[in-house]
Amino acid sequence: MLIAWTSVTTREDADRLAAAAVGAGLAACVQVDGPLESHYRWKGRVEKAAEFRLCFKLVPACRDALEAFVRERHPYETPEWIVVRAEHVSEKYLSWARSNSSPSPL
Repeated sequence: MLIAWTSVTTREDADRLAAAAVGAGLAACVQVDGPLESHYRWKGRVEKAAEFRLCFKLVPACRDALEAFVRERHPYETPEWIVVRAEHVSEKYLSWARSNSSPSPL
């Protein structure tokens, strides 16, 4: 199983991306956290913004399709996209995730 993160400025954008990814079968689950405060450098300036973080749970077969799906719908010019492999996932949860995922958008 893989875990992927991105962040957006509004709760509406977060909910829209989460529902669309799950609806398309590209993520078995998406959790939305926030608002949280992000500090970052953008175009030479230090910025601070309230954001909502999306945490996608997905199977490896959906990685590339989910990344393309999120990039196409993301409101940021340069969206955060970080994917890590889960070191351990319970077999029951992994089985559920596999049965609720498809490798290409519907």
